[in-house]
Amino acid sequence: MSLLLLAIAPICVIIIYIYFKDKYEKEPIGILTKSFLLGATVSIILTVVLGFVAARIFPLTDIKNVLQQFLQAFFVVALVEEFSKYIIVKYYAQRNKEFNEPFDGIVYAVMVSMGFAALENVLYTYQHGSGTGFLRAFTAVPAHATFGILMGYFMGKAKFSKNRISLNLLGLFFATLFHGAYDFFLFINFIPGISIGAFVSLIIGIVLSRKAIKRHQNSSVFKDVT
Repeated sequence: MSLLLLAIAPICVIIIYIYFKDKYEKEPIGILTKSFLLGATVSIILTVVLGFVAARIFPLTDIKNVLQQFLQAFFVVALVEEFSKYIIVKYYAQRNKEFNEPFDGIVYAVMVSMGFAALENVLYTYQHGSGTGFLRAFTAVPAHATFGILMGYFMGKAKFSKNRISLNLLGLFFATLFHGAYDFFLFINFIPGISIGAFVSLIIGIVLSRKAIKRHQNSSVFKDVT
């Protein structure tokens, strides 16, 4: 039970944080819950299937081959996982009538991401112990949140723009870019000191995420209504 709480606690903190950042017109709990559950089920299934295919296309035959690790980080892991989340946001959340302002893109993308991260975090924590769970609470889980915020920022704009396709894909691109960079620096840890790059990319992602949240808050169509 203690391992489960350790794995779930950072997920809950981020969900509560984003929920209260949605200042002016909060989303229905039922839809948020469904987004979370879709992230924890459909996104995971898609990741397993697409990841299997991607691993066949970009096989890892030498763990110290930087190019192969780059392909693993950006295509086998980052693009596959972010695309699996993107599908849920695009075809479930973005089409919902409750998605009625740009900030909602951030809310729903984070909920899907946290659903994905919850199952992943539980599995890692149970497999590797409390030390891993504690470390991931300050690294991998916030990273998934930043990827979701960056994706959701653009998908929120896309819902109310004529350039919906390009903005949606831009969201997928930035989520994949930061996810790939984070993983890549961790994957090539055989180069001394290189892992610091993962934390640098995470910090940059957090800074940009805070700016994205603020920008959509300030442009909310409900700001002057409440």
